[in-house]
Amino acid sequence: MRQIQKSIEIATRGAGLYEFTATVRGFVQEAGMTTGVLTVFCGHTSCSLLLSENADPDVQADLHEFFRRLVPEGMDWIRHRVEGPDDMPAHIKSALTQNSTSVPVSRGSPMFGTWQGIYLFEHRARPHRRQIVLHLVGEGA
Repeated sequence: MRQIQKSIEIATRGAGLYEFTATVRGFVQEAGMTTGVLTVFCGHTSCSLLLSENADPDVQADLHEFFRRLVPEGMDWIRHRVEGPDDMPAHIKSALTQNSTSVPVSRGSPMFGTWQGIYLFEHRARPHRRQIVLHLVGEGA
């Protein structure tokens, strides 16, 4: 059993979904493991990870709009306002989604579904540089 880990940076331009499926595929292929499990981890509290359809960009637009409506800025009961009006809504959105996910690896490739991709879901309005950790445990090759 082998392990390999890599940290990647995703620069965001503000709220929205940023696909990085190709980066994940490249990492797994470079690792040379045929079978295993890939963990993708986001160590931030105002963005999250999402496995979603990557064939139709309307899916990402609708998801972004859904969460904007579900957790809008300007909720008057919010106490945490130190980092701006979008910060606490971003924390709530992050809590409703996930900060890590696991993807099986078979035959040297992550086993994403046919129309499935992995996204960083940025919940803040301003640009950020987000760190994502890729950790692969497996064997083969």
